[in-house]
Amino acid sequence: MNEHEKINYVEFPSKDLQATKAFFASVFGWSFVDYGPEYTAFSDEGIDGGFYQSGLTATTKNGGALIVFYSKDLESTQAKIQEAGGSIIKAVFPFPGGRRFHFSDPNGNEYAVWSDIDVSQYEQA
Repeated sequence: MNEHEKINYVEFPSKDLQATKAFFASVFGWSFVDYGPEYTAFSDEGIDGGFYQSGLTATTKNGGALIVFYSKDLESTQAKIQEAGGSIIKAVFPFPGGRRFHFSDPNGNEYAVWSDIDVSQYEQA
């Protein structure tokens, strides 16, 4: 359902659309619909969006927005990212309310994954 004046769609650059599709399918189980040779779209992944052919990358260093995924098992998600050819660019670190790490996809786009704090580690025995 489209909601008036709410974020509806997001687009990312991709140097290699085939590598992008393989990476996100492997790690997150996404599927894609191609619209010509320079664009592919995904849907039902928290927000709909797509990847467009570009030599550029989206990183926080160059002012890009940071897209953050949620994971119930941070270490498992990190392992899947690395197995699929992603790179960890900031190791797991705590922040108020949880822990997260940053990674880049095979194109060099930066993302993050966060998880809730395991409160059992803070409970007194």
